[in-house]
Amino acid sequence: MIARKHPLRSGSRGDDDTLRSARRLLTAAVLAGGTIGIARSFSRRLAATRTARAAVARDLRHPVLLIDFSLSTDRDLALARRMMGLARRAPAPRGAQARGSEISDRFVPIGSGDGSGPRVRLHRHRAAARPSGALLWIHGGGMVMGNPEQDDRWLSGLADDLGILVVSVDYRLAPEHPYPAGLDDCMTALRWLHDSAEELGVDPDRVAVGGASAGGGLAAAVALRARDEGGPPLCFQLLNYPMLDDRTVLRTDHSGTGAFVWTPASNRFGWTAYLGAEPRDQDDRVHAAPARAPDLAGLPPAWIGVGQLDLFHAEDVEYARRLDHAGVPCELVDELGMYHAADQLRPNAARMRAYRQSMLDALRHALT
Repeated sequence: MIARKHPLRSGSRGDDDTLRSARRLLTAAVLAGGTIGIARSFSRRLAATRTARAAVARDLRHPVLLIDFSLSTDRDLALARRMMGLARRAPAPRGAQARGSEISDRFVPIGSGDGSGPRVRLHRHRAAARPSGALLWIHGGGMVMGNPEQDDRWLSGLADDLGILVVSVDYRLAPEHPYPAGLDDCMTALRWLHDSAEELGVDPDRVAVGGASAGGGLAAAVALRARDEGGPPLCFQLLNYPMLDDRTVLRTDHSGTGAFVWTPASNRFGWTAYLGAEPRDQDDRVHAAPARAPDLAGLPPAWIGVGQLDLFHAEDVEYARRLDHAGVPCELVDELGMYHAADQLRPNAARMRAYRQSMLDALRHALT
């Protein structure tokens, strides 16, 4: 296991710029339809998060941390989806700029080929050797929002740097499509990737699954289902701050985590939408929440990364511990001063470049 511990420095340098940027984001939210209390709570948020922000690594601070927003109603979700549409895509991390990738979209055939399954977005470098390894990527968004396009720069960078095919799944979202719809789409995409390996120029023995946040949770679920259903085989799972355990909703003490980006209220909304009901102590749907799986033996090797300020910190560290105990090789990157999705908000911060480089190195080792 790897624990990155970078010194945190206090101070307010840049706070004026941060406030100005936050106000611009606030204006964009209101223009997007954000009349659900964001503006009224802005002043309170500044005061309430002052202590919490002090724990954030200095180079990871971002104006979005000053906006008090959680998902708790369908109206919130509608606004969040609209805000995601307005948001600029995060810049690619240094060293992973797209240098010649081709991006294309397909619809995965199902059944005899007459039906249409999920859309998949393919990233491949024009000069990549064939057959190559492949990564099935699953985007984040709390099970309720997001799309493959949000990760275009990052995934094109992976395809370029590693010479692999990256396939990103446009899975169905809750609450319109609760469990198991999204997971079924991901499994359909994985089966298609294996069945089409020769056409796609992919080595079927070098196929990994990965994702961030909700996508990381779905990636873990795909690995579990592939094991339990006898395939298709996977050689690796890349789980970036994965959403693994619905029982986190039942906790009341979050020990300083979950103050930013993905909050306890948002987590409750996301899991309830996905499961079709509020989480409870007992639930035998282990593929819905991978942390509930009683046995993790026989799963592919894993990389798990999470920040110590992330709401998912405890569940992710525990999942890594259980994988290790089950004899599954697992690298854990436990990042000090990092909140949920900090690598997307501050991709060019030194510690986030190192964090993403760790992901890149793990994938390179598994797929090339």
